[in-house]
Amino acid sequence: MKGKIFIIEDETSIIQLVQHNLEKEGFVVSSSTNGNDGLKELKKFEPNLLLLDWMLPDLSGIDVCKSLRRDKNFKNLPIIMLTAKGEEEDKVKGLESGVDDYITKPFGFNELMARIKALLRRSDPKTVSDDLIFEDLKLDRTEKRVFRDNNEIHLGPTEFRLLEFFLLNPKRVFSRDQILESVWPNNINVESRTIDVHIRRLRQSINLSGKKELVRTVRSAGYSLS
Repeated sequence: MKGKIFIIEDETSIIQLVQHNLEKEGFVVSSSTNGNDGLKELKKFEPNLLLLDWMLPDLSGIDVCKSLRRDKNFKNLPIIMLTAKGEEEDKVKGLESGVDDYITKPFGFNELMARIKALLRRSDPKTVSDDLIFEDLKLDRTEKRVFRDNNEIHLGPTEFRLLEFFLLNPKRVFSRDQILESVWPNNINVESRTIDVHIRRLRQSINLSGKKELVRTVRSAGYSLS
């Protein structure tokens, strides 16, 4: 299971970027661009964690946090404050209002993801499993191991990245160019037939006797995990 994350942030570009990356990680995400609407929508959504901007057009992030801490249903909701304020005094003010963690803009998504996972591991560990699962196929992103029907499968590093990409995007059809951009982002010399070779190796590794094929070729379109 992955968790539900709510974002209250008035910059739509930040919402779009963070939401896109969180959904790739398997989280369910909803958002609002102001404090009043955010409080109403959050209570319907019932998230496992809130990403909260300090500077909002109506209520401040501090006011939103204080309101939630007075609500018995949300007083323990993990909250990470997103803000351009970097002074120690501001951080203290945010933490004293009930914020659990604090990240200063601009921030990298890897740092934000690490803080989200750290908070969720303490508050609700089941929401941050690093396992990607599709039917009887499981990829453990922490230990870099792959299993099908509880049988361990040994993959090369490229095939592992390919499988991870497909598991993050199940049932979607991707062209060779899309796969190339996602799995070989820094290698402009990879040819289409090289992708076909690694797909074939991946298939040979994960296709166990008596089990259906999971990586499907879609004629004139590309490949899909389905």
